[in-house]
Amino acid sequence: MEIIQVVGIGLLSTVLILVLKEQKPMFAFLLTTAAGILIFLFLIGKIGTILGTLERVAESSGMEMIYLKTVFKIIGISYIAEFGAQIVRDAGQESIASKIELTGKVLIMVLAVPIISIIIETVMKLLPA
Repeated sequence: MEIIQVVGIGLLSTVLILVLKEQKPMFAFLLTTAAGILIFLFLIGKIGTILGTLERVAESSGMEMIYLKTVFKIIGISYIAEFGAQIVRDAGQESIASKIELTGKVLIMVLAVPIISIIIETVMKLLPA
């Protein structure tokens, strides 16, 4: 039961953070960041398994891998931007967190342009002239 381990890490970290926050706020923030990174590292193996499975399915269907890799990059950007924004928000910097989220959204749009172009071209070919 991996979820029990993750919840345990979260609860233990929360208790320690609440205790430290009064005396040493900087250490509390560092512990918050470390707990978040630890939980994220715990998930990397699971994410790798999912990505491997999706790659095999895409290969067997004849899908071009460039599109799937682009989608993986988009998902990665969204997770990393959200993770970074949450950590910055925990430090009380809402404005910087918003900028991180905006940057993630812009980078996602940049990566999505080729896929959107292919979809539009495909739709245009299907429409009668």
